[in-house]
Amino acid sequence: MLQTSEPARPATTARALAPDLARGFMLLAIAFAHAPLFVVAVDRGSAAANAVSEFFHVLFVNNHARPMFAFLFGYSLVQLLNSRTRRGADWVTVRKLLRRRGWWLIAIGFAHVALLVPIDILAPYGLAAVVLTGMLRRGDKALLWTAGTLMVPATAVVGFAMWVALMQGLSTFSLGTIAAGARGFGELFVTRMAGWPFGLVLGTVIVLPAVLFGMWAARRRILEEPERHRRLLVRFTVIATVVSVAGSVPAALIQTGLWTGASGPAVVAASIAQPLTGYFGGIAMACAVGLIAPLAARGRGPLITAVEALGRRSMSLYLFQSIAFVVVFFPFGLGLQDDLGIAGATGVAVATWLVSLLIADLMRRADHRGPAEILLRRLAYRRT
Repeated sequence: MLQTSEPARPATTARALAPDLARGFMLLAIAFAHAPLFVVAVDRGSAAANAVSEFFHVLFVNNHARPMFAFLFGYSLVQLLNSRTRRGADWVTVRKLLRRRGWWLIAIGFAHVALLVPIDILAPYGLAAVVLTGMLRRGDKALLWTAGTLMVPATAVVGFAMWVALMQGLSTFSLGTIAAGARGFGELFVTRMAGWPFGLVLGTVIVLPAVLFGMWAARRRILEEPERHRRLLVRFTVIATVVSVAGSVPAALIQTGLWTGASGPAVVAASIAQPLTGYFGGIAMACAVGLIAPLAARGRGPLITAVEALGRRSMSLYLFQSIAFVVVFFPFGLGLQDDLGIAGATGVAVATWLVSLLIADLMRRADHRGPAEILLRRLAYRRT
C-alpha cells in the first residue's frame, strides 16, 4: 500500500483539466528553452531585443522548463498507478508496466537523438521512471527526503555549467549550442552517439528531484482538485515565484552584462542560486496552471480546448518541435541558424508552439491521440 500522511480520497473517473493544461503550457516553456540552442550566436540582430529576451529566459525559462516537465512526469506516474490499480492490477503488474514504459521512453529518446537533434528529454524521464518506480511504495517522508538529497548533485551539475558560461562571459545558450554548421548527417550522428550516454546520465540526475516532488503532489491530487488545495497552491506559487525570480536576477544581470566586474564568489553564488530556485519556480508554473484550471473549465473557450488537446498529445508535439527547429535552423532546412539571435529564436519558439496548438486541435477534432502516444502505449501494454 502507498503510505501517505493523509487518507486517500476516492478517485474520480473524469479526466481532470489541470494536468493536461499544464502539459500544454509546458511545451511553450520547452520551446523557449530549446529554440535558442539552435542558433550560432545569440547576439545576432537587435541588441536591445536580445538583452530583453535573454533576461526573460534566465528569470523564467532557463532551468525552469525542465523541472516543470519533470514535476508533471512524476505526477503522471502516480496517475497511471492509480488508474491501473482501479482496474484491478496488482503492484507487481503496475511496477513492470511503469518500468517497461520507462525503457521504451529511453529507446524513443535514443531514436530522437539519432535522427533529429542531440537534445532530448524523453530518455532521461524514461530512466527516471525505471529508477524511481519503487519509490511509489515509499512514504511521503522518504519521497521528500530523497528529493531534497538529490537536489544537491542536481543543482551542482546545472550550476557548474552556468558557472563556466558566466566566468567566460558567455550566454548559457551559446555554451550549449547545437547548431549543425556545415557537417553532414553522418558526422552529426557520430557526435551525438558519443555524447548520448553522458547526457542521459546527467539529464536524469537533474530531473530526479522534481519527479519525486511530482509524485508527492499527485498523492494529494493537487492538480486534479485545485479548489480543495487552493490555499496551498496560492501560497506556494507566490512564494516560489518570488524566490525564483530573486534567485535568478544576479545570473541574469551578469549574463546580460548589466553587472560587470562581479567577483568570483558572486559568480559562484549566482550560478548556484539560479538553478536551485529555478526548480521551485518551474513547479510553481505548474501550480499556477492548477489555480486557473477551475476558472478555465467554467469558461472553456477555443484556446483552453486547444491547450488541453496539446497537453494530451505532449509527447507527439514535443517531437514535432524538434522537426520544426531542424527545418527552420539547420543548413539542410531554411538555414536560419546564422541569421537569428536569441530574440529571433524566441519568436520561432512561439510560432512553433502556435502551430502545435493548431495540430493538436485538429487531432482532437479527428479523435486521434497522437502517433507517439499510440506507439508508446502499444509497446508498453503489449503484454498486459
